[in-house]
Amino acid sequence: MYAAVGDRLIVRSNRVGSPIRDGEVLEVRHPDGSPPYVVRWSDTGHEALVYPGDDAEVHHFHHEEPASS
Repeated sequence: MYAAVGDRLIVRSNRVGSPIRDGEVLEVRHPDGSPPYVVRWSDTGHEALVYPGDDAEVHHFHHEEPASS
């Protein structure tokens, strides 16, 4: 798993009925983008150091290039 600042971390619980959590990656601790990540959770606004497990995935944020004139 690899992430960059601005990506979304999505965590899907393996228990039925548990909510899906998502948060914005605020900080990546390794130059290669591997965990851990500092994440701000969207449901609480809490910032935490996260070591994602098998139930997590990264949705990459793609920066759009400005249109040239």
